[in-house]
Amino acid sequence: MKILQLCKKFPYPPKDGESIAILNIAHAMHKLGCEMHLLAMNTTKHYVEDTRAIENLGIYSQIYTVDVDNRLKIKDAAIHLLSGDSYHIARFRSEKFGLKLKELVNQFDYDVVQMETIYLSHYVDIVKTNSNALVALRAHNIEHEIWDRITQNTRFLPKRWYIHKLTQQLKNYEVDHLNKYDFIAAISNKDLLNIKSLGYKNGAIFTPVGVDVAGLKITRSREDQSPFKIGFIGSLDWTPNHQGIRWFIREVWPSLKEKFSDVELHIAGRNTPKSLLQQNVDRLFVHGEVNDAQEFVQSCHAMVVPLFSGSGMRVKIIESMTLGCPTVTTSVGLEGINAKHRKHIAIANTKEEFVKELSELIQSPVHRKRMASNAHKFILENYDNLRLVGELIHKYDMHLKLMQDQV
Repeated sequence: MKILQLCKKFPYPPKDGESIAILNIAHAMHKLGCEMHLLAMNTTKHYVEDTRAIENLGIYSQIYTVDVDNRLKIKDAAIHLLSGDSYHIARFRSEKFGLKLKELVNQFDYDVVQMETIYLSHYVDIVKTNSNALVALRAHNIEHEIWDRITQNTRFLPKRWYIHKLTQQLKNYEVDHLNKYDFIAAISNKDLLNIKSLGYKNGAIFTPVGVDVAGLKITRSREDQSPFKIGFIGSLDWTPNHQGIRWFIREVWPSLKEKFSDVELHIAGRNTPKSLLQQNVDRLFVHGEVNDAQEFVQSCHAMVVPLFSGSGMRVKIIESMTLGCPTVTTSVGLEGINAKHRKHIAIANTKEEFVKELSELIQSPVHRKRMASNAHKFILENYDNLRLVGELIHKYDMHLKLMQDQV
């Protein structure tokens, strides 16, 4: 099977959930015998200087990038707000990208064009006009659901009103374009059910982000180390992450450091804002972007994912669980992961619950080791990347045959 993977940002290096999800699925497809091509936007927001480094992974036989200016511009935002056209989507419309896509689908006889996220829906018609490929959406989230939750967590009323308007425009766009796709691979079962409830009627499957366990460097060397380190890692230019860790520092951290004299909070992530880097808080260490995310996770005794907005599935939680690092997250953070509270992971939705769950992890090495072991086993049993992607390829193949029979 020949597959063209379309991305709204260049998915390398794999230091955020979206990039990890894109590369994990591509790696498994390649291993299972698919010929993988990549066409990615190299955007101003996530610009990558050395795009050739991805060639070392050996996943893609053809790699193409198109520079796209997706900077937020006040004038354009105002125009789209008044017109009703989603500015979230408009920032990823590029004539050059469309022309390159048209060139590729005419040059190569693709079986599948897999679009990563709804932001690329603008390009579905180009594929369908110029090829017989199955057009699939890899739905990383229900995008408008993320922004609806961000709206609910925004206190400043003018900003809240503005985000609400943008969210409604995004939802309208998302609903209007779902049935343009021949097939949707949702990243969580909850998202799959939501997509169907929005009126989607074509082929679909629930395919979570899988893990290539062989590629993980599990060291497990931190247990006897002191002080006790609580970690957070995630892209800090993503609003739900930024809101969540700010809340944790403001609400949870003062109680924890008062209760335990030997505890530290370590924060890492891409595009860390200066305001966070300049925090002057006792026993808080902000590292910015780290070279090795797995090494960072394994340097901590426990991880926190204080997420109150979002949709889809948190790849960093899956990675932490695979590495055997006890994790505390919210109900929103756990969506898409069928782990059990206090067996595989700890769920906390309030300041008091975070303090309670983290306190037990700090005080009880037995509880900590049991949860870490259970989490690792849970991932091995449920998130094997090759098995999950093999099922997706099988579904693609069946749908392609169905499409051919209808011609």
